[in-house]
Amino acid sequence: MQHPEAIIVRLGELTLKGRNRRRFERRMMEQIANLIQHYPKATLREEFGRVYIILNGEPYAELAAGLNRVFGLSSYSPAVKARLDLEDIRRRAIEWVRGAEPAPRTFKVSVKRANKAFPHNSHELAHLIGGAILRQAEGTLQVDVHQPELELRIDIRQHEVYLFSEILPGTGGYPVGSNGKALLMLSGGIDSPVAGWHSMRRGLEIEGVHFHSYPYTSERAQQKVIDLTRKLARYTPDRIVLHMVPFTEIQTRLNQSNCENLLITLMRRSMLRIAEQLASGRKANALVTGESLGQVASQTLTSMQVIGDGIRLPILRPLVMMDKQEIIGQAQAIDTYDISILPYEDCCTLFVPKSPATNPNLKVVERMEKSFFFLPELEQQAVEQTEALYIREQEEDKFDEYF
Repeated sequence: MQHPEAIIVRLGELTLKGRNRRRFERRMMEQIANLIQHYPKATLREEFGRVYIILNGEPYAELAAGLNRVFGLSSYSPAVKARLDLEDIRRRAIEWVRGAEPAPRTFKVSVKRANKAFPHNSHELAHLIGGAILRQAEGTLQVDVHQPELELRIDIRQHEVYLFSEILPGTGGYPVGSNGKALLMLSGGIDSPVAGWHSMRRGLEIEGVHFHSYPYTSERAQQKVIDLTRKLARYTPDRIVLHMVPFTEIQTRLNQSNCENLLITLMRRSMLRIAEQLASGRKANALVTGESLGQVASQTLTSMQVIGDGIRLPILRPLVMMDKQEIIGQAQAIDTYDISILPYEDCCTLFVPKSPATNPNLKVVERMEKSFFFLPELEQQAVEQTEALYIREQEEDKFDEYF
């Protein structure tokens, strides 16, 4: 392949949004513009459903890697340019086929003529350009319109012509922030970062909420969550806010209250109430969890119903029907898995009962909570003592190393 001179970016589902399409496209353009701001020679050109990044000598591979972290893209293609001139298009087409690796034995030319003022229709242009390629190939190439080893695509636009062969898949979904804001219940485990990734892919701006029980959990455990947030921040145009909630007092008092089999249920209900208060202050309209149906005792259908009862905000569970291996595979793909398995306990792994309830009774749980006169005050204190960290992709770690 020749050195690309441009990248053709195709927008995904957002083009189906009717009257709201422009809002989605503006958000998409903001994120692509944010990506290329580090490449001052690159420029953007926008057309319906497409964006053209003109590289002007900037590195294609780096920009393409960045595009793989921009949600809302259907696909993209590295391309070279030609003038609106048949002879120049032929010349670039011949160069493109000669530079193809591995060298093809069969090819096909496909032409899309968005510029209807350009002479010849698409069929005629395919014949004229393909004929020039065959003459230069001197018998080493044949045309195959059904299963060619190389398909040369030619896109004739209003100002110039683009030639390309590859159509690389984008991340799909919607641009981050185009569908509102939610708070992600972010532990140090495998599941919740994956849930955050899926939420952002569906257009949610997320803020993390992490519950820590210092000194029972170490600063290393908190740093682990910061680093997971930093991995997710690669998919945002700016930063992710991470709310660090002190949970030690609540967890200790619940553990002392002789409710061992319901401890996890009570603890998670308390976490959701705190998160809902934080969401109100941050103008977030949903909570996101990494729960997967049946994976642990607190994630049976009954447990999830009891734990979420009383929360007025929607509780989104992107992983609810995924099995563990699917989640692990996604964690590896987004580069959070190796951090998630580091051996630093979070508060959810402390004081775990031997036999946690898998079928808790809501009335029993509510009756117990009413007897815990300390709980509302401690939850309010936890909200007031929450610290907000602003996490960007490019920041120095709090610790130089984990061990």
